[in-house]
Amino acid sequence: MLERQEKAALAVLVCVVGIVLAAHLLFDAVGRPLVADPYSPEVPDGALVLLEGSIEEIRTTSTGAHLILTVNGTPVFLPQNVAAGLELHENENVTLYGTVQTYRGTREVVVASAGDIRVVK
Repeated sequence: MLERQEKAALAVLVCVVGIVLAAHLLFDAVGRPLVADPYSPEVPDGALVLLEGSIEEIRTTSTGAHLILTVNGTPVFLPQNVAAGLELHENENVTLYGTVQTYRGTREVVVASAGDIRVVK
């Protein structure tokens, strides 16, 4: 059986885990717009960006598993696990969050999860 001090420590630990989990969920729900920069060519690699615009082109990679979108002239890479859960069409307006990276000399935005891309009606 746990002693009085051990019960108190366990209660504090459970409270801290609950607070951290709540903060994580809150940040995931509303925090991205607070920390994401609007996409521009000057944003450095590794930065979280917000990109809004119309899908001009949708193509698959040579392996056929990943998608590359062109949104307002910017390449957007959707890994297979992200692309599998989405149904996107050309000329749709989207809002997406992603990380900027340079791949083979071309700057692109990499989307990490299906929840980071939203079709705007």
